[in-house]
Formats: sequence, structure tokens, C-alpha cells
Amino acid sequence: MKLALASLVLALSVGCLGTPQLIVVDRATALEEQAGGSFDEVERKLIRAGIAPRPVPLTPEQLEALGIRTEDISNASEMTEADQVDRFLRRRCIGEGRDGLLAETPDACTGAADPEQIAQLVERGNRARTQLWKWMQDERPKTSLDEVRRAWRTAHEEGLVCGAWRQKADGSWEAKPC
Repeated sequence: MKLALASLVLALSVGCLGTPQLIVVDRATALEEQAGGSFDEVERKLIRAGIAPRPVPLTPEQLEALGIRTEDISNASEMTEADQVDRFLRRRCIGEGRDGLLAETPDACTGAADPEQIAQLVERGNRARTQLWKWMQDERPKTSLDEVRRAWRTAHEEGLVCGAWRQKADGSWEAKPC
């Protein structure tokens, strides 16, 4: 009986307050959208990122498979002058002359090369070689400069990088065999 009385009092009190209003919202709040799986801003960012051009990271092996030599695209500023000379010797932009000096060989050059950079490398390399030969001659005064140069060139050719562009005795050019 107490339960029936309590439910009657509750029913009458609700009736006195009036009918409750229900408000139906046609859009969820931002929190509800995120909780329900709606991430419009994140989706827009992903779409923009998906269509934005950017470099594709490739390994050296993948580049080699595509026919691109990694030495051609390496950062020249990180290379020593000797490394740069070796690179241009392999690419035939610079050649080892039969007189022992470096020579520019632009007609045989494969790939793009900066002529100014090559000229500077050749000039510095030849200056260093000339100074070395002069010092070697000073150490052995009875030896002529030509003899020093020939002996140095013979020893130097053994250490040339594989594929280096060099001048033969008849004046023609060839790549050093490996």
C-alpha cells in the first residue's frame, strides 16, 4: 500500500509540473562527433597531406636498380677535392694527361657538370702536382723535372680510381680498366 501511495503522489506531482519538453538536436556537439568517430578536421589534414608533393625516400640499392649512381647525386660539399677529382675522372669530365697534369675533357663528359667547378679543381690539382714535382726534384737534384714527372705518373696511375679517364701515349683517351 505504501508503494501504491508513493507512486500516486509521484504521478500527481509530475502532472502538476506540466509536461516535460523534449528537445531534439539535429547535430551532435563537437565532443559527441569526436566520440562517435567524426574527425572532420583531421580528415581534411590527411587529405591535404596525401596530395601534397614531397620526396620519396629511396635506399641506395633502389637508386642503383633505377639506374641512378649514388655518387652522381651525393653532396659535393661533403666530398674532399680528391673525391671530387675521382668522381669527375670516372665521369670523363677530367682526364689524367700523359704529361701528368689534369686536363678538362668537356666533350667526353657524361652527365651534368659545372665547368667553373671543374676548372678550379684542375687548376688546384695541377698547382699541387707541380709543387710536388718541384719538391721531389729538390730532394734529388741530379734528376730532371721530366724524369721526376714520369716516375710520379707511373706510380700514380697504379692508384687511379677504376674507370678513370686517362690519356694514352698516342694522345687518345681511354677509361682505366678495372
